[in-house]
Amino acid sequence: MWMLIIFIIIWYSSLFCQTFFQHRYAAHQAFTMNKFWERAFFIFTYLTQGSSYLSPRAYAVMHRMHHAYTDTEKDPHSPEYSKNMLEMMVRTRQIYSSIYKNEYEVEEQFLRNLPDWPAFDKWAHSTFSRVIWILGYTALFLWLSPSLWWLLLLPIVIVMGPLHGAIINWFAHKYGYTNFKLKNTSQNLFSVDFLMLGESYHNNHHKSPTAINFGKRWHEVDPVYPVIRLLASLRIITLRGDKHKAKKTSEAN
Repeated sequence: MWMLIIFIIIWYSSLFCQTFFQHRYAAHQAFTMNKFWERAFFIFTYLTQGSSYLSPRAYAVMHRMHHAYTDTEKDPHSPEYSKNMLEMMVRTRQIYSSIYKNEYEVEEQFLRNLPDWPAFDKWAHSTFSRVIWILGYTALFLWLSPSLWWLLLLPIVIVMGPLHGAIINWFAHKYGYTNFKLKNTSQNLFSVDFLMLGESYHNNHHKSPTAINFGKRWHEVDPVYPVIRLLASLRIITLRGDKHKAKKTSEAN
């Protein structure tokens, strides 16, 4: 029972950081935050993603490329150019690593307003850090698992971050339904998104990349949307519309 609870906590906390910080904030700048909170979320993301930590900067660059080049050869993670999901994950990993190491030729349009903390990423992204997390996960599973069958969840935990992305980038470009007719294969994977925290409303997202609510129809509930609203009300983040209003008020005064 405890192992299941821990797995669920890791699944949703890791996924929250990916959709809130790496995706909506780093890649799309759907809202802004000051340097203190940005670095706080860097640390929180590392603590939740552990061995599968993804650099917010490299993730943002790669995801911006995905939106600009969806379903083309320049798309870093397109099912159109991979035989299966594992092959796509390997290709994505190679491109992501090249971006992180500054070995990939990235266009200037993808480099604007990126969150960047090189010193922290150097540790969080290191092989040594990943090995420590893997050993910690393994010890935890061996301690709490009532049977060895629970160890089947261990590989999922180890690659949690990339796996979340692969689920959407593979299945939501092959199956589902659409609300909007777009020039790409993006689809909404689930009618009720309870496993992916809004990420499965992929067709909606490709229509409005900077929207803070990925749901569009009454049944498309985005669980992260009220959290974003709460953080905005606490002044931890600033929504794009609120920032524009504040600027107009300042100019009027």
